[in-house]
Amino acid sequence: MTNAERVVAVSLLGALLVPFAALAQPAASRVDLAEHHEFVIESFRTESGVTLPQARIVYGTYGHLNAARNNAVLLPSHYMADHHGYEWIIGPGRVFDPGRDFLVATELFGNGHSSSPSNTPEPHHGPRFPVVTIRDNVEAVHRLLVDELHVTHLRAIVGFSMGAQQAFQWAVSYPDFADRIVATAGTAKTYPHGVMRLEGQIAALTADTAFNSGDYTAPPVKGLSAFAAVWGGWLYSQEWWRRDLWRTMAWADTTLDKSIENFRARFIRGADANDLILQMRTWERHDAGATPAFGGDVERALKSIGVPLLYMPSETDLYFPIGDARYEAQFVPRVTLTPIPSLWGHTAGAASNPADLKFLNETIGRFLSTSERR
Repeated sequence: MTNAERVVAVSLLGALLVPFAALAQPAASRVDLAEHHEFVIESFRTESGVTLPQARIVYGTYGHLNAARNNAVLLPSHYMADHHGYEWIIGPGRVFDPGRDFLVATELFGNGHSSSPSNTPEPHHGPRFPVVTIRDNVEAVHRLLVDELHVTHLRAIVGFSMGAQQAFQWAVSYPDFADRIVATAGTAKTYPHGVMRLEGQIAALTADTAFNSGDYTAPPVKGLSAFAAVWGGWLYSQEWWRRDLWRTMAWADTTLDKSIENFRARFIRGADANDLILQMRTWERHDAGATPAFGGDVERALKSIGVPLLYMPSETDLYFPIGDARYEAQFVPRVTLTPIPSLWGHTAGAASNPADLKFLNETIGRFLSTSERR
């Protein structure tokens, strides 16, 4: 990798692969291209049976809805991300142009901006916030689109990671709502190995006595550091580490030990521990097969997807292994399975380096263009 490519990689990670912005450059250094909004749902009943008196969804928009109302695209956020997490696919020379497309980038419950353990009053503050599902998030965003934006159909849904989980759920819950689905580095179900990984990260965080069962009076710093260390071991591929690609990162130092220390100190800086856990619970409980009418059968749910779906797992993803994607893809009638040839692990699905940026934009752009000509 050349010096110029290193600069671009760091910039991409900082500005675009939110929530990992703290590992590269401050969010304040970005040019904010989005309009900021909030949608409130009164008495929102979650799948767990708990009703939130008010459920808030923070979202950003790029561009404007046209007169025909047929240029809307949904970009659902990923783990602890804000609505800037898809700017790798927006702008000149990329798939989406705000001058043509109306892009709606939503933020998951639990990210600290939308309704979360950290910003919800009692009786649902902190550890008492109900576990929400991917379906809860999809239902809330469906209301946002239909009731607030008056959008009843989407040109496409593009999702990375937990955004890909939402994209699959949209295709199952609302099969005719979007013309096309794109899922990068994410699956329609979290399988037991993924649950075990997430439980390990939760265990690392909560082992800190300062966590106090979620009723902490100050951030559980040791737990957050341990959480980051576990997370870092899964984020990139083994080959990425072996080839010393970590040296290209903004958190890299003179030695590996110092670099790991920097990573642990900067990872999702400022995030609330209960928020982190809530989104991990959302992640690990996702199963499109648990949608009513499918009886817990994810294969049946996948077979029900009627729209064209571009499925782009990262070849080296440890979060959502490519084997899981290959298993799921065989059941989707109109799937295009296109693995991302990358050493950057899970982060490849959000264009964390110049090569993946090019591959994703070209592949997604070609898929959307081809679908539109059919």
